Amino acid sequence: MNPPGFTGGTLDRADRVRHEPALLAAAVADSKARLLVLNGLDPALDDHDRLVWTNLAAAEGDLLFLGVDEGAPRFASALPEGVRPPATRSLALFGMLDRFTREDAALYAAARSLVDWHARHGFCAVCATPSDIFRAGWGRKCPNCRAEHFPRVDPVVIMLAELGDRVLLGRQPPWPAGRYSALAGFLEVGESVEDAVAREIEEEAGVKVRDVRYVASQPWPFPSSLMIACIGVADSDAITIDVHELEDARWFTRDQVRRALAGDPDAGFLPPPPYAIAHTLLTAWVEGS
Repeated sequence: MNPPGFTGGTLDRADRVRHEPALLAAAVADSKARLLVLNGLDPALDDHDRLVWTNLAAAEGDLLFLGVDEGAPRFASALPEGVRPPATRSLALFGMLDRFTREDAALYAAARSLVDWHARHGFCAVCATPSDIFRAGWGRKCPNCRAEHFPRVDPVVIMLAELGDRVLLGRQPPWPAGRYSALAGFLEVGESVEDAVAREIEEEAGVKVRDVRYVASQPWPFPSSLMIACIGVADSDAITIDVHELEDARWFTRDQVRRALAGDPDAGFLPPPPYAIAHTLLTAWVEGS
């Protein structure tokens, strides 16, 4: 099974530094310390498709400590005050996602999600007072009510329904022509992963599943989700599409999926890109995981 994108990083998050001001000051003063170059939330890549780093003096906002990598403290810069994060991924970023090394992709995912979180959470959720960055960038504290807030991830189930040698895939209108992928949806409060998988498949495609099994997970930094990949067993192939969620849904054979993943234009559909966990999920299913 191919590992999901944005995983497998080498960054040491060095949690002690977040709690000890002296260690943070030493990391900032370290001559090897480097700042991740971002254009808004988009990364810069060099001629070898590696992330670009610069001196800390280039930071336009508060420094956010990412950790230590290759013996050097790594930082990102919060967006300058008043600058809003983009609502969607840029077209430029789409062209970079399949060029990252695994290590750089994982580091960028952490940095992007952290920078974006600060840009969206500048006010206390309890009393609406502007909050201050603390814990080396891994939290915000309200100066009024003293509430502390920390970056969170939004859990998302992404799943296949299998029926014998076939698997259910769907497509959404914005996707490239012919692309089909796993269904997905956010977990709701008070819901288990297994319950969310069953609910989402039934809501989107009208298919009931049972015996849900976990396959893998992936951080998805757009803005900050945790994709939880699962497979459930269906008892019927009857499909009833929720037109508010899907443009189409259909069953594909294991051979079709295998050929699609191999790039065969006659497979019957275009698979998700390799950096998406849906690609990992389909690979696992083809391999019998």
